Formats: sequence, structure tokens, C-alpha cells
Amino acid sequence: MTSYAEFHQRSLTDRDAFWGEQAQLVDWKVPPQQICDYSNPPFAKWFVGGTTNLCHNAVDRHLASRSDQAALIFVSTETNQEKVFSFKELHAEVQRMAAVLKDLGVQKGDRVLIYMPMIPEAAFAMLACTRIGAIHSVVFGGFASGSLASRIEDAEPKVVVSADAGSRGSKPVPYKPLLDEALRLSKYKPEAVLLVDRGLSPMDLVAGRDHLWAALRDKHLDTVVDCEWVDATHPSYTLYTSGTTGKPKGVQRDTGGYCVALAASMKYIYAGNPGETYFSTSDIGWVVGHSYIIYGPLISGMATIMYEGLPTRPDGGIWWSLVEKYKVTVMFSAPTAVRVLKKQDPALLTKYDLSSLRALFLAGEPLDEPTAQWISAGLGKPIIDNYWQTETGWPILSLCNGVEEAVTKFGSPGKAVYGYDVKLLDDQTGEELTAPNQKGVIAVEGPLPPGCMQTVWRDDERFVNTYWKSVPGRLIYSTFDWGIRDPDGYFFILGRTDDVINVAGHRLGTREIEESIAAHPNIAEVAVVGVADQLKGQVAMAFAVLKNPDLVTDDASAKALEAEVFKMVDRDLGAVARPARVRFVSVLPKTRSGKCLRRAIVAVCEGRDPGDLTTMDDPAALQQIKDLVTA
Repeated sequence: MTSYAEFHQRSLTDRDAFWGEQAQLVDWKVPPQQICDYSNPPFAKWFVGGTTNLCHNAVDRHLASRSDQAALIFVSTETNQEKVFSFKELHAEVQRMAAVLKDLGVQKGDRVLIYMPMIPEAAFAMLACTRIGAIHSVVFGGFASGSLASRIEDAEPKVVVSADAGSRGSKPVPYKPLLDEALRLSKYKPEAVLLVDRGLSPMDLVAGRDHLWAALRDKHLDTVVDCEWVDATHPSYTLYTSGTTGKPKGVQRDTGGYCVALAASMKYIYAGNPGETYFSTSDIGWVVGHSYIIYGPLISGMATIMYEGLPTRPDGGIWWSLVEKYKVTVMFSAPTAVRVLKKQDPALLTKYDLSSLRALFLAGEPLDEPTAQWISAGLGKPIIDNYWQTETGWPILSLCNGVEEAVTKFGSPGKAVYGYDVKLLDDQTGEELTAPNQKGVIAVEGPLPPGCMQTVWRDDERFVNTYWKSVPGRLIYSTFDWGIRDPDGYFFILGRTDDVINVAGHRLGTREIEESIAAHPNIAEVAVVGVADQLKGQVAMAFAVLKNPDLVTDDASAKALEAEVFKMVDRDLGAVARPARVRFVSVLPKTRSGKCLRRAIVAVCEGRDPGDLTTMDDPAALQQIKDLVTA
């Protein structure tokens, strides 16, 4: 049996042979003529000369052997709906959507912007685009009109696909008014808008521009739309990175490389098998939703669960009930979601039959050790962290148990994944750090493996300058994350390089302070930010959510608990890392996808405008912080 170390090494030193073998995991109309063209660094072209189709590989190729097997499982605890689409039924729905898009003028290479809640039609639209060679650009549902307008201007979509509303806590979140305002603001005007009417919110239709999906679908119930075979290097989609300020930054993904990367990851990282069920709790607005709700599981012949709802409604056991009902074998979530579940009744973790579940994968932000230990003990299942980015499309660091079983180390996402030549570099000199436990910037030597971004949409110069020129004297891809590597080759993420604060000349990573505070037995979640200070330049401020809010009932109890936290940080990191204050809040301000709004917290602490908060989950959370810091 090949060891993982040998497997990884071969992916770097015998690159073309290695990826040529992985290319056999998917269907090609014309086989690749060249595996990797890296003649123009840092631009990598994978599987040159090959033609394929993402939708074919996700849907059509399974019809012969598993047409009646579940493919897409839609569950909404918001509208109390549940529907299972077989591969045959999914195939039919995708063809109907493809026919409608073609009727609206969409052709190969055109863009389609998708602004949708987590409903089946969103999946149909994504798959229909790749079926006909169109390029989809999904924008997270409910995004603010100004942000949506800037993405419409950048993508220049022929058609926008949307819906009357999403739902959050059984309350409608109207999308159409946000979309109408975005289209008014945008200098670019799409030719048509296709709308799914869920009956959640009234819509005003614009004559000649707006079309209802139900009416057009009925015209194409039996329409056959063949797959458009495209070059492996043909763009499949663009996805705008979250938190982008100014001009949007569209990550552009190819077709062939992405298809192969996902197929291989399902085999070697997630160990999912055809006929099984995959459950990712993410949203299609994020890269995880693209890779591991829609494309990855379907390419590997698995059923995929598309979930609309909160992890706590009707109670904190809803996800585990779905694992039991649909015999989920592989589950993918985020550390934030697990921290939310920490506040629920722990008995819910053992209420359901989870015998089908082989592992829970977590990604999206660093997974702190206390959270990993808590969910591991509660589920009694392997917890596998993995680290990646919108830009890479699939994991950079993980455990590839499909190659060789490896031990999980809590707090670490694992080792470098095959195909990634990961380095730790000194951010000042660009020197490679090879000794264990040295702190450096995590970087990847080119070429990036298949599936990673090709470029920034319509801006090659920005791609090079942003990602490849930040390390002095080297053309190397920077993740902009700090990390260390232990003697066994396991990486530990210490936070963003732009999350470094300078306290009286001392450079401190806010992530390291968060780790220390999160280890306190009474703290469920914490965010540490750097706030401007006249004396020290910056000081660290901590905002913590308690497992039991009754521990802090007055100023005296808050001060006592704060003193305990100070002692822990002093012990773990030294007094220099001690936050100026630890304030206790009921909830941290987050986006609806679960990302903590640290920049908004900093703005409030510094008395500045926190900016656009329309994607915020709970606006009262930021007000609570404002009240504390201004008291």
C-alpha cells in the first residue's frame, strides 16, 4: 500500500502522470492532449485539448446505472418542505431550466447571475448553465443591493435568476425588492430576469424583463437539451470573494480541472462512495456550496442534501435527524455552526442513530481545539478539519484518509493535500521555514493544482499582483494566513496575516489570543480584534459568548470572570498578549453564512461607521457591543 507521503510526493514530482490518472475518474468527449501547460507562470492550464462537461459528469453519466437513486434531497425547515429528486428527475429538471435559459437568449460563454435561496431551482440553474456552456455567478441570497449591483456590473449577465424571497426563522426575506434596486443602480442591464415564485412575498413584475419560472418551465416539460462539450479550460463559473471592498474580485474557475479535482477529493479526502449520501450544511452562495453541495457529491454518484434552515430549528437536533433519516455517510459543516450547537442540549447529539456517519468535516475558519474536542466526544465520530479558500475550490490542508488512515490532531487541519506544494515562508524575507514550529505565511508553489482559480475574472493583472507578488523576491501564491508546522507535518492555522495587531511594538496574532480564551471552560465562543490605541498603537479587545449567561449577572461577576481569562492568556501567551478588556455578549455579530464580522466590531470600537450590514444575521449583536464600549 502506498503511504500518503509517497502519494503526495508523486503528485509534485510526477505531476502529469499523477493527474493524468485522476483525469480517468471523469468522462471526456475528447481526452486531454496535455495534462498541464505552465508555460506562462503563474497561469496554469490543466487538461489542455480535452473536452468535457460538468453537468454531464454530475448528472447524465449516472443515468445508466443509478437513474432511480436519490440525487438531490431538498429539506426546508423554513417552509416545512421535503422533496427527493432521483438522478432521472434531476436530469429532466435541469434540461427544463437549460431550455428556458436558452429561450431567454443564453448561449455558450454568456454569464447567468444566480441570486437565490437554498431551493432546488438554484441547483437546477447552476447545473443548467454548465450544461449549455454558460458561466454562472452565484451571489449569496439576500446580499445588499449595492453589493449585488457591483457584481452585476462586473459579471455582465445575460440573465439573472432569482426568487420572490428566502426565509430565515420562518420570516420571509424578500429578494425581489433588493434585486430591483440593484438593477436600478447597475450601469449594466441584463436582458431578462427569471423568477421562482415561492408564495412568500408579493412581487412587482417588470413587463418584458421579468419572467416566471413556473410558466416557462411548463413549455419545456419534455424538451431535450444536450450537453455542450467545452474545452477543459473553459470557465465554469465566477464567484466573488466575501468581504471584498471596492471593485469585486471574481474568482474564475475552469471546467476540466475543477471536475477532476472534485472527483479525486471525493475519493481521497471525503471517501464518499456512489449510492451514499453527502450532507453539507453550507449555502450555494459560498464555495463550499458549489464544490460540496452541488458538484462534488453528484460527480461521485452520491445523493446530496440541500438544506434551507437554521441548525437550531425546530431544535438543535435537526441535522442529526437528517443524518439518521437519509443515512448520511459524510457530513461537512463549519466550526461556527458547531459552536452554535454547543449551546444546545448535548443529549441531542446522541438522540439519533448516527451509525451511517463515518466522519464530520469542518472548514470555513480555524477550528479551535475545545470545539473540536466537544463535538468529537458528543458524536463519537472522527472530526476532520480541512483548510481551503474560495480561490482554491477544494482543500489545501486536510487528512487524506482515502489514501492512508491518519491520526486527527485537534486544532490542526492536517497535512498538505496532494497537488499542493505548500511552504511556510518568512513574510519579510521570503525565506522558506523548514524547522518545526516556526511561524510563517502559508504559501503554495506554482502551478496551483487542478480546480484552483484560473485568474480574477477579466483582470489577469489583479490575479498576479494580489496573490503572487506579496512575498518578497518570489512568484508564489500566498494564502494570507499564518501557520506553523509540527514535526509530523501537521499544520496549525494562526489567522490572517492582516489580523496581526501591533501592541507597543509586539506583533500578535488575534487568532492565538482567541485560542487561549476559548479554552476557558465557561466560554463558548470568542472574537478578538485589534483596536486603535493612542498609547500602544493597538490593543486587543475580546468579546466572548458564555455557555451559561447566568455566570455574569453584574459588574462584579463580569470583572471576576474577566480576571480569570486574563490569567489564562498570561499563562498561555504572556502578559503582552492580554486583551485590554474582555466583554461578555449574548451573541457575536456574523453574516448569515456564519462568518464573524470582525471588521465591523473594530469599527464600532473605534467609533466609526461599520458599513454595509445587510448580510448580518442579527443586527442587535453589533448594537450590544456598541452599548458595552460606549457605556
